[in-house]
Amino acid sequence: MALPPRKPRLTRRSLLRTLGGGAALGALAGCGVPAAYVSAGDRAVPDRSATDKRLAWANWPLYIDTDDDDSTQRPTLDAFGKRSGITVDYVEEINDNDEFFGKISPALMNHQQTDRDLIVMSDWMCARFVRLGWVQEMDRASQPHVTRYLDPLLRSPAFDPGRTFTVPWQSGITGIAYDHRRLGREIRSVDELWASDLKGRVTLLSGLDEAFALLMQGNGVDIGKWEAADFDEVCDQVERRVRGGHIRRFTGNDYTKDLVTGDVLACQAYSGDVIQLQADNPDIRFVVPEEGAELWSDSLMIPDRALHKANAERLIDYYYEPEVAAELAAWVNYVCPVPAARDILAGSDDKDTAELAENPLIFPDDEMRERLVIARDITSQERVGFAKRWNAIVGL
Repeated sequence: MALPPRKPRLTRRSLLRTLGGGAALGALAGCGVPAAYVSAGDRAVPDRSATDKRLAWANWPLYIDTDDDDSTQRPTLDAFGKRSGITVDYVEEINDNDEFFGKISPALMNHQQTDRDLIVMSDWMCARFVRLGWVQEMDRASQPHVTRYLDPLLRSPAFDPGRTFTVPWQSGITGIAYDHRRLGREIRSVDELWASDLKGRVTLLSGLDEAFALLMQGNGVDIGKWEAADFDEVCDQVERRVRGGHIRRFTGNDYTKDLVTGDVLACQAYSGDVIQLQADNPDIRFVVPEEGAELWSDSLMIPDRALHKANAERLIDYYYEPEVAAELAAWVNYVCPVPAARDILAGSDDKDTAELAENPLIFPDDEMRERLVIARDITSQERVGFAKRWNAIVGL
């Protein structure tokens, strides 16, 4: 498959204002949002897919391939339409998990249609949808490529064992980024963030859901099975380091600016951001610490009462064909949930595209994969208290 050459561009996350995202969900729960659970029998309506060849898909900005000369053209999505005859109304309307939750939750809790057949949410928010019964079980018999090619590391998160209700769109790693030239040494572990030569030059992510897992791993905790005491220990440690001036500040995705300017030498970071930073500064490095790092996903879901469920399932399966997954991975540069796409990229005639196959931040190697873990999510019962304490530390 001849894949197009890569061109430098902004990442999706670099355009999003994610500061405080985890706090908003805690606030929603605290304000008495009803636990409007929908039973399995009330989630589906007659599917129009056989006679109505269309579907509505809500996604994040900059999260699908576009034509280099015409940003309104989306090559993989356009190819799906031509092959299937299905028209996709693709809307880049998700800028924040909590904001979008608030937008569609009134319809879902009242057993109404959302006017969307497919949505993409971060896994910690997917957990909330699954627990509320706001998304439908997918028919894996109609998704042979998902069944065959989904990365084994992503197959069974705690909130959705077997991925019955969700399918990863793209994944990423929350680890440590640092400027090797300015720091003058390597960083291999979470503990090294607290070395004296980094005092006042370290940032952590502000969002509760984004920050806690890596810090727990630094304490040797299995983040797939963490407990409340593990969270309290992390908070105690972070409070001490804030008071001692070791932590410079808490950030959204603006940590990238601090790292580029040298105001910060090491920080909690997302793998997808660092790939883009390295294009301009190869001295910026990303590490999966010895203690491990969190593997996360933004996942596809079919909301309750979607009118085109089979069409949505067909689209999801299309993106799990290795050739299609490779074309998407070459553009978005996140961790590809289809490992088989690696061989497709490696065979590209374009040198830069072929090199992506060897990038462990897109296709983690075996050594890195052994240290990647999907974190147990924060339950609704835990969230209000945890968010209250974390936000007090962060200053939200």
